Amino acid sequence: MSAQNNTRLGIWLMVATTFVFAAQDGISRYLASEYNVFLVVMIRYWFFAAFVTAVASRKSGGVRAAARTEQPFLQVFRGVLLAAEICVMIYAFTLLGLVESHAVFTSYPLLIAALSGPILGEAVGWRRWSAIMFGFVGVLIILKPGFGVFAPAAIVPLIAALLFALYGLLTRYAARKDSAATSFFWTGTSGAVVMTAIGAAYWEPITAYDWIWMSILCVTGALGHFLLIKTYEVAEASSVQPFAYLQLVFASFIGVFVFSETVELNVAIGASIVVCAGLFTLWRERQAA
Repeated sequence: MSAQNNTRLGIWLMVATTFVFAAQDGISRYLASEYNVFLVVMIRYWFFAAFVTAVASRKSGGVRAAARTEQPFLQVFRGVLLAAEICVMIYAFTLLGLVESHAVFTSYPLLIAALSGPILGEAVGWRRWSAIMFGFVGVLIILKPGFGVFAPAAIVPLIAALLFALYGLLTRYAARKDSAATSFFWTGTSGAVVMTAIGAAYWEPITAYDWIWMSILCVTGALGHFLLIKTYEVAEASSVQPFAYLQLVFASFIGVFVFSETVELNVAIGASIVVCAGLFTLWRERQAA
C-alpha cells in the first residue's frame, strides 16, 4: 500500500486530528472564560503564523514561493474569514458550552453543499438537496424554536458554521490557481495580522498558570494542523472526511466530564440527524466525483 493511498493510516490520523482539535476547543473554552476572546485568538494566531512560516521555509522555494499568489485579496479574505469563525465559535463556547456549540456547528458540511452551487458553480442534485433539508431539520431540533424560550445565543455557532463553510468554499476556489501550501501560508499570516490589529487593544495580564494553558493551546493548534496535513498526504479526503465528525464526540466528552455540561435529548437527536445528513452528502459527492 503506497504512502499516498494508505486509508487505514489516514483514518487513524484523522481520529488523532479530531481529538487534538477537541482538546484545543476545551482549552479555548476555559481561557475565553477568563480573558477576552480576541486576546486568546491573537496569541493563538501568533504561534500559528510562526508555524506556517516554518513549514513554508522547509518547502522548495521557501517562504517567497509559498507567499506567491495571483489572488492576494482572496487569500487575505479567506484568512480573515477563518479568524472571524474561530472568534465566533470560541464565543459560542462561553455562551452554550462545547456540546451544544459543536452540535450546531456540525451543519457546516451541509452549508458547503448548499452554497457550492452559487459560489463554485457545482451541480447539487435533488438527493443532496434532500439531505441538506433533512440536516437542517436536525439543526432546528437542536435549537428548539417554538418550544419554551428560544435562546438567541444558539444562533452564534450557526454563524460560525456559515463562516467556516464560506472559508471552505473559498479555499476550493483559491485551489484553482494556488497550491495548498500557498493557501496554508496566507491563512496563518493574514489571520495573525488582523487578529493583532484587533486583539492588541484587549491586552491584559495573564497569570503564570494560564500561560501554561495558553502554550498548550498554541501547541495543540500547530499539532492539529500538522496531523491534518499528514492525513491528506496519506489518504484521499473523501475516505477520511466522515471521521471528522468525531470532533463532536470528543468535544462532548470534554464538555460533560471537564465542564459538567449535559447532553439534552433534543441535542443528541438533532446532532445525530445532522451527522447522518452530512455523511450522506459526503457519500453523494464521492459518487458524483
